[in-house]
Amino acid sequence: MQKKLFMNGIVGISLSLLSTTIFSASIEGYWKSIDDRTSEQLAIIEIKKAADGTFRGKTVYVYPNVRGGSGNELCVKCPPPYTNKPRLGLEIMTGITQDSKDPSNYINGKLLDPGTGKIYKGKAHLSADGKRLKLRGYIGVSLLGRSVVWIRTDSASP
Repeated sequence: MQKKLFMNGIVGISLSLLSTTIFSASIEGYWKSIDDRTSEQLAIIEIKKAADGTFRGKTVYVYPNVRGGSGNELCVKCPPPYTNKPRLGLEIMTGITQDSKDPSNYINGKLLDPGTGKIYKGKAHLSADGKRLKLRGYIGVSLLGRSVVWIRTDSASP
């Protein structure tokens, strides 16, 4: 009797640990965007899950030192409907979904680069520790693109 209770307890604990590790791989939260060429901090992005099950990311803080700006600039190079919208509050990631085959991968999204105004197809990979998000923006095929790494942060302000 005690052996059966012990085994049931072990199985229960194992299942609960397994389920928390499976469901903990989420990109929801705040992410610090770093320029891959200059290593300069660009912005803090908040990623949330939308009602349709996709993930969306919007800028919640723009570092004032970015290219000599104050952080309140408009996205003048962006295509409609983003044209002349403030960079702060701008939705730069849309439609990205978690890959059902690998929960640490996110696919089929669109990424807006407010610096150039270009929209790219996008995908992302969450590191095993959940602290780094590697985004890949590309046109056509993934080989013809660029990757950036975002660092998880605790809040919307630096």
